[in-house]
Amino acid sequence: MSIIIRTAKRCWISFWAAFATVVVFLPIVISSLVSSTGNFAFVLSQLWAWIILKTTWVRVTVRGKENIMPGVSYIIISNHQSDYDALALALKLSIQFRWIAKKELRKIPLFGYALYAARNIMIDRSNRESAMASIRAGVNRLPPATSVLFFAEGTRSPDGAIHPFKKGGFITAIETGMPILPVTVNGSRRIMPKRSLVFYPGTVELVIGTPIETKEYTLEHLEDLIAKTRDTIIDNFNPNYPEGG
Repeated sequence: MSIIIRTAKRCWISFWAAFATVVVFLPIVISSLVSSTGNFAFVLSQLWAWIILKTTWVRVTVRGKENIMPGVSYIIISNHQSDYDALALALKLSIQFRWIAKKELRKIPLFGYALYAARNIMIDRSNRESAMASIRAGVNRLPPATSVLFFAEGTRSPDGAIHPFKKGGFITAIETGMPILPVTVNGSRRIMPKRSLVFYPGTVELVIGTPIETKEYTLEHLEDLIAKTRDTIIDNFNPNYPEGG
């Protein structure tokens, strides 16, 4: 791909990201002042995701949506391949959820404040105890039937493989008794790999696995819960998607 095309794609996605942020920023701030749930702000974030997906010609398909039970709050555990994961999950998972986001994102003009105003859970990843305290406080403030999403690897995969899972989401699931909803993202790395702003039109697939009950688990069995969830996500993982999908 030529330098001119790469530069044009970077400019295109940067423009639409800025445009979408400006469009939703003021409504999110207003909604945060009149509502303590963040639910409407989440709907506005879906509009943001829709704009980016449409303007970069990316389609999202979903398998396993029947595994989501209405009215249930989940700890959503997903692999992480690309920035497009967040867009696909926000728009197509079809349930209210809040993000676990690193506190550094709070510093991004407009976007960072919108994340905060939408009642997402901002954490200090350099301090495990502080991060867990923030997560516990955030979960306790969740409105009914609202879930929390963790990217289990903690960051985007640099090579497309599924890397070891962090423990935070699983500790939260055990402490709260909330079931885990395992979600596998396929194909997003082909759309935009890590450390790139060059996008490639295509399809992202979400595969929703069978929920995993956690009420019988204790922290002594944490590794067993992690392994069971990771196995489910890997079973639904197709690194060559859409080929063989």
